[in-house]
Amino acid sequence: MLILSTIIPKEDIQTKMTRTFPNLTFHYQETWTDEKLQEAEVLITYGEDLTDEIIERAVNVKWIMVMSAGLELLPMTSIEKRGILVTNARGIHKIPMAEYTMGMLLQYEKKLKQLIENEAAEIWDRKIEVGELNGKTMLILGTGAIGGEVARLAKAFRMTTLGVNRSGKAVEHIDHLYRLTEIGEALPKADYIVCVLPSTPETKDLLKKEHFQAMKCSAVFMNIGRGDLVKEEVLVDAMENHELAHAILDVFEPEPLEKGHPFWSMDNVTVTPHLSSKSSEYLPRTFAIFEENMKEFLQKGNDFINVIDPKKGY
Repeated sequence: MLILSTIIPKEDIQTKMTRTFPNLTFHYQETWTDEKLQEAEVLITYGEDLTDEIIERAVNVKWIMVMSAGLELLPMTSIEKRGILVTNARGIHKIPMAEYTMGMLLQYEKKLKQLIENEAAEIWDRKIEVGELNGKTMLILGTGAIGGEVARLAKAFRMTTLGVNRSGKAVEHIDHLYRLTEIGEALPKADYIVCVLPSTPETKDLLKKEHFQAMKCSAVFMNIGRGDLVKEEVLVDAMENHELAHAILDVFEPEPLEKGHPFWSMDNVTVTPHLSSKSSEYLPRTFAIFEENMKEFLQKGNDFINVIDPKKGY
């Protein structure tokens, strides 16, 4: 059996895969070739390189392992038509993204950007006003694995945690849950709004002008989910009009954020290049999921981790 991967992991991971599955052939190559596509039964990919044409050419593929959580670029119609199993790496991002969240909020409250600038300029200024996370309220939009981990860490800082999800069902470490339709009720209560929602028809352009106007003028808005959660012009207007205190943005629509964009020069906006999920442990964690699923696949079982429904897209 040939496993074709457009992800080239470090040698230690390749060696582990070979030792764990000595009867399988792993081929690591950044681009698809007709010869390998026609032979492969399993594809390992980040997902954005798959097209309808590739699915058509991969005549023997039975399983696609997507080594990310995002699935919006997958050719789901072709995959569903073929009945191909799809699994992803949902859950592996929770540690780095939760750490990023708390790190960036601490950066904001402790005025670290200003302190770094002062250090470079040799300025001794003890009048800088620094704040605390303690006692503040965090609203998390999207209470899956990532949102749950963010809430857990927030509790370590003695914060009140609110959450928004589809069902409004209780989630560990979150004090109160709201349904997605109740988001307007939750926003005015939050000191920090942290968005980790995926890109779906339901969440695209979810946040509108009135939502930002409902936030506290002292609130901090953070988006580490998907850039299409809010139209660019809506967020630009909100920050230009100082409808909230600060925005921490790691995702944009489109990406990369173009040079000269207003966000780069706004004092009340922090821009990072879509790296909240990055970690040296990223591929070891994704290949650990692949390993467990491959064992199930070889046994012709059905107990796979993170099975995706092509009709729903998640």
